[in-house]
Amino acid sequence: MYDYMKALQKRFDRQEYPELAAQIEYAQKELRRGMDAAERKKLLRLLDAQNALLVESKLISFTAGFKLAWGMAKELEADGLYS
Repeated sequence: MYDYMKALQKRFDRQEYPELAAQIEYAQKELRRGMDAAERKKLLRLLDAQNALLVESKLISFTAGFKLAWGMAKELEADGLYS
Protein backbone atom coordinates (compact mmCIF):
# COMPACT_ATOMS: atom_id res chain seq x y z
CA MET A 1 0.00 0.00 0.00
CA TYR A 2 2.92 2.33 0.76
CA ASP A 3 4.22 2.12 -2.81
CA TYR A 4 0.70 2.62 -4.19
CA MET A 5 0.24 5.77 -2.11
CA LYS A 6 3.64 7.08 -3.25
CA ALA A 7 2.62 6.54 -6.87
CA LEU A 8 -0.71 8.30 -6.33
CA GLN A 9 1.01 11.18 -4.59
CA LYS A 10 3.51 11.52 -7.40
CA ARG A 11 0.68 11.68 -9.90
CA PHE A 12 -1.66 14.08 -8.11
CA ASP A 13 0.41 16.14 -5.65
CA ARG A 14 2.04 18.73 -7.87
CA GLN A 15 2.50 21.55 -5.39
CA GLU A 16 5.71 23.45 -5.92
CA TYR A 17 6.92 26.58 -4.24
CA PRO A 18 9.65 28.15 -6.39
CA GLU A 19 9.95 31.32 -4.28
CA LEU A 20 10.38 29.34 -1.08
CA ALA A 21 12.88 27.02 -2.74
CA ALA A 22 14.91 30.03 -3.90
CA GLN A 23 14.90 31.50 -0.39
CA ILE A 24 16.04 28.22 1.11
CA GLU A 25 18.82 27.85 -1.45
CA TYR A 26 20.00 31.40 -0.79
CA ALA A 27 20.04 30.82 2.98
CA GLN A 28 22.00 27.59 2.53
CA LYS A 29 24.61 29.34 0.38
CA GLU A 30 24.95 32.09 2.96
CA LEU A 31 25.43 29.54 5.73
CA ARG A 32 27.98 27.51 3.77
CA ARG A 33 30.04 30.54 2.89
CA GLY A 34 31.51 30.90 6.39
CA MET A 35 31.90 27.19 7.17
CA ASP A 36 34.80 24.84 6.95
CA ALA A 37 34.46 21.36 5.41
CA ALA A 38 33.48 19.61 8.66
CA GLU A 39 30.76 22.15 9.39
CA ARG A 40 29.43 21.92 5.82
CA LYS A 41 29.27 18.15 6.16
CA LYS A 42 27.19 18.51 9.35
CA LEU A 43 24.91 21.02 7.65
CA LEU A 44 24.39 18.69 4.67
CA ARG A 45 23.51 15.79 7.00
CA LEU A 46 21.00 18.02 8.75
CA LEU A 47 19.48 19.10 5.43
CA ASP A 48 19.29 15.49 4.22
CA ALA A 49 17.46 14.47 7.39
CA GLN A 50 15.14 17.46 7.10
CA ASN A 51 14.33 16.61 3.48
CA ALA A 52 13.65 12.96 4.34
CA LEU A 53 11.30 14.06 7.12
CA LEU A 54 9.51 16.46 4.78
CA VAL A 55 9.01 13.78 2.12
CA GLU A 56 7.68 11.33 4.70
CA SER A 57 5.32 13.87 6.28
CA LYS A 58 3.97 14.91 2.85
CA LEU A 59 3.23 11.26 2.07
CA ILE A 60 1.49 10.77 5.42
CA SER A 61 -0.61 13.88 4.83
CA PHE A 62 -1.50 12.80 1.29
CA THR A 63 -2.44 9.32 2.52
CA ALA A 64 -4.66 10.76 5.28
CA GLY A 65 -6.44 12.98 2.76
CA PHE A 66 -6.90 10.07 0.39
CA LYS A 67 -8.36 7.87 3.14
CA LEU A 68 -10.70 10.67 4.20
CA ALA A 69 -11.93 11.17 0.63
CA TRP A 70 -12.29 7.41 0.17
CA GLY A 71 -14.36 7.12 3.35
CA MET A 72 -16.57 10.03 2.34
CA ALA A 73 -17.15 8.50 -1.10
CA LYS A 74 -18.10 5.16 0.49
CA GLU A 75 -20.56 6.90 2.84
CA LEU A 76 -22.15 8.81 -0.02
CA GLU A 77 -22.40 5.63 -2.05
CA ALA A 78 -24.03 3.78 0.89
CA ASP A 79 -26.61 6.56 1.27
CA GLY A 80 -27.40 6.40 -2.44
CA LEU A 81 -26.36 10.01 -2.89
CA TYR A 82 -23.45 9.23 -5.15
CA SER A 83 -23.68 7.10 -8.22
